[in-house]
Amino acid sequence: MSVAPEPPWALLAELTHGCPLRCAYCSNPVKLNSRSEELTGDEWGDVLRQAADLGVVQTHLSGGEPLLRRDLRDIVAAADAAGIHTQLVTSGVGLHEARLAGLVDAGLRSVQLSVQHADPARADLIAGARATGAKERAARLVREAGLPLGLNAVLHRANLDALDALVELGLDWGADRIELANTQFYGWALRNRDALLPDPDQVDRARGTLERWRARLGGRMELVWVAPDYVDATAKPCMGGWGAVSLTVAPDGTVLPCPAAAELLGADAPNVRDRPLDWIWRESPAFTRYRGEGWMREPCRSCELRTVDFGGCRCQAHALTGDAARTDPACHRSPDHGVVRALVEAARGPAPDHPGYAYREGGT
Repeated sequence: MSVAPEPPWALLAELTHGCPLRCAYCSNPVKLNSRSEELTGDEWGDVLRQAADLGVVQTHLSGGEPLLRRDLRDIVAAADAAGIHTQLVTSGVGLHEARLAGLVDAGLRSVQLSVQHADPARADLIAGARATGAKERAARLVREAGLPLGLNAVLHRANLDALDALVELGLDWGADRIELANTQFYGWALRNRDALLPDPDQVDRARGTLERWRARLGGRMELVWVAPDYVDATAKPCMGGWGAVSLTVAPDGTVLPCPAAAELLGADAPNVRDRPLDWIWRESPAFTRYRGEGWMREPCRSCELRTVDFGGCRCQAHALTGDAARTDPACHRSPDHGVVRALVEAARGPAPDHPGYAYREGGT
């Protein structure tokens, strides 16, 4: 008899795939939802009420760029009325004083701002658009509004050696927290993997820089390090386990155990337009398929780390082997680990001046 899952505590609400940026590392699916497919504001309000009833206490309002939604204030208000803490995850493009004031009045509680590099020209190259000025203005407005400000810097071959400057940027902009997230290779990031995958020596240098800053800051600004699992040869925990602590709702209402699961699940992914969120979380095959340990094969089944890394990332196993039930190839114990080691070894050496990114679509 299966054990009923604990309720989720977090919801990633991907309000749109439209975005003024075209970041080379974007983890959105290569096939993006069109604006005409998006849930309406009323539908998002219903999703948020269902999420609160299910147990969700926090939502990240993301995309794409959520500021492209003209009804964003109403969506924030619906979340707040349901008792859900809201964080805006944004590029900062399109955030002006009146817009932010309206969102704060509606119940917005914090903002996470993306940054691509401390050098504007290099940031523009990575993002495929000019946006540094807009980001700096957005950071100032958020601080003036009294909201907590976090920065998210996706790390890769083109910016790992600029970690000092990224931390200094966070201090200059008054950030409370910087998430230093080594690239996870899904969606457009997977397509650009050869250009993004860092030299292992870069990762070692960045770790040293991170520890020096942590000692220097003494907790004054939180630095969160999302490990580069390809380089570390260690399986990363899969969101606390597949379908264990959070869920993602895509712009068209598709519900996923994690943001990267769209390609893995395909047509099997449930949708809030067809089924209640409670049923999707508790009973849908998409969410129950890799819960617990019953799905595991060797070497995961007998591994002492199976309750720590939960078998690694199912989406990564699918992306690298075509079989989501295989051991995550990032793990050094995986029979497929040679695939990852070959990619890491091929990344040794200096980064090219012109990486030749394949940019995701924009769509404002």
